Amino acid sequence: MAIGNINNAIRRNGFRAGRFYRPAWKTFCAALFCFVISFVTRAANFTASLDRDSLSLGESATLSLTFEGGQPKSVPAPDVPGLEIVNAGNSTSFSFNNGQMNSSVVVTYSVTPQQAGNFTIPSMTAEIGGQQFTTPPLKLTVNKPGAPSAAQINSGSQMAFMRVVLPGKNVYPGEVVPALIQVFFRDDIQNQQGFQFTAVPADGFTVGKMVPGGRQRAQVGNRAYTVFPISIALTAIRPGTLSVGPISASVTVITGAQNFGPFGGLFGGEERQLTLASDPMTVHSLPLPTQNVPPTFNGAVGDYTMAVSAGPTNLAVGDPITVRVQISGHGTLDGLTLPPQSGWNDFKIFSPTSKLQVNDDLGDQGTKTFEEIVTPQNANIHELPTFAFSFFNSDDGSYHTLTYPATPLVVSAVGATPLPTIAAAKQPLNENQPPQDIVPIRENLGALAQVGPPFITRPAFLALQAVPVLAFLSALVWRKRTDNLANNPRLRRQRAVAQLIAGGLDDLNKFAAENKSNEFFATLFRLLQEQLGERLDCPAFSVTEADVDERLVRRGAKPETLNALRELFQACNQARYAPVQSSQELSALAAKFKTAVGELQNLKK
Repeated sequence: MAIGNINNAIRRNGFRAGRFYRPAWKTFCAALFCFVISFVTRAANFTASLDRDSLSLGESATLSLTFEGGQPKSVPAPDVPGLEIVNAGNSTSFSFNNGQMNSSVVVTYSVTPQQAGNFTIPSMTAEIGGQQFTTPPLKLTVNKPGAPSAAQINSGSQMAFMRVVLPGKNVYPGEVVPALIQVFFRDDIQNQQGFQFTAVPADGFTVGKMVPGGRQRAQVGNRAYTVFPISIALTAIRPGTLSVGPISASVTVITGAQNFGPFGGLFGGEERQLTLASDPMTVHSLPLPTQNVPPTFNGAVGDYTMAVSAGPTNLAVGDPITVRVQISGHGTLDGLTLPPQSGWNDFKIFSPTSKLQVNDDLGDQGTKTFEEIVTPQNANIHELPTFAFSFFNSDDGSYHTLTYPATPLVVSAVGATPLPTIAAAKQPLNENQPPQDIVPIRENLGALAQVGPPFITRPAFLALQAVPVLAFLSALVWRKRTDNLANNPRLRRQRAVAQLIAGGLDDLNKFAAENKSNEFFATLFRLLQEQLGERLDCPAFSVTEADVDERLVRRGAKPETLNALRELFQACNQARYAPVQSSQELSALAAKFKTAVGELQNLKK
């Protein structure tokens, strides 16, 4: 009802002697009540929406939960298998429309699919102002990314694309296959960031290290591209047809940006998220030959050399001999093991230790060193037998055996243990006195010491018996305090916020000393929300400057505290447009915040 209608109602019902008649007074109160209610309230509502209902694997969608007309009692947290849903931020807004004040809180989630398929985000329920609202379920379709055609690439219409290059020759199980992934970015892309692989399927391969290379320039069709090569080590694990891909990745690119200023900043660009995919590639894997397999072959594939040393060579039965074997070359070095040796039956062999040293980034070239301990079991051994190591060379398709000749040994039998020497007085024996083989008993006992009381009767022993009782009582008290804290969420929040404020004050002083205005006010605003949210028992993100006047006054806050909080909120708002440049001003605000927070923590909750 408008103010003019209120004045008309007053005139119709009359005004005499400076007083309203009773009917006029009732009409005025009713009109005023309707006017106030229509001005400050709006019907509550809760809605959920996705910014898109279809995307490719590797891309992300935005889920927005909008609460209108009040603060939600709790914010729903959706959980859908196959979707990674992460909170991306909150925002609060106020607006006036036709005499109504509208408030809304928007909670945003980033939705990233982990696999392709159709997903349903279920209904969510929230309570606002004592009313419950339920949103309808939301559908999301996730498609597998596809590689562009050759015509699309040659026409230059693709902002970015990806290729996989594999060797053209046949491979064998156990062979390391170096693959190359090439990522192309068109020349009009000013910058790219956040590149990551979302899927690297490899059927019949194990995927090893990925090593990025230096950028290159290439002409594809009628457009120039910047190429980022990435080397990847693939190891074949079975014969047959093996495949790699389609490999997919996601990246954010910036187009249309301009370079301004002496520092080369990019301004005015459009940010886009792209999903890249490669065509699948196949390789034929041949089985290892089954003829002429050496007895010391245990699956090593590659090209290797070997060096062996052993020592000591002059020892007794049961003494250890250290056999050191170094295998160097190209192949699956990490999976190499020493084969069992024939002719070593007269030695006890212990499990070897190994150390790997790689010489390239992919880890398929280097040296693996084994140390093996063997002990001879009898004195008839005169040599350490020949050591052999076999491997299959995929380049020539044949087996090779590396041998180290026998090492001469001198093994002696274990000597007899000498009898112990009898300690006796060096005095000549009498002719008729028989020889003594036992040392005489000591006749002079020396000084005697007094034996004290038994340990069980000593006070120290009795005091030790109280330690378990005290430990039990301490554990009982600690458990009681822990249970009380677990059953008191407000106390837990109070302690957590107090710890946050203590650390935040240190950050404020540091930012003030370093004159970092943006970081200072961002931290100050967050600490204000956390402390006021804890005192007012409401979500921290919903706290605004209006709560200082509306709710803190009812809790008995001092006028000085209210004025200080208002000034801090206003300083945070003004910092967005006119940041403070003086360290002294920032330090003064930090000190004012510390005082205001101390008074807030003393308020009754």
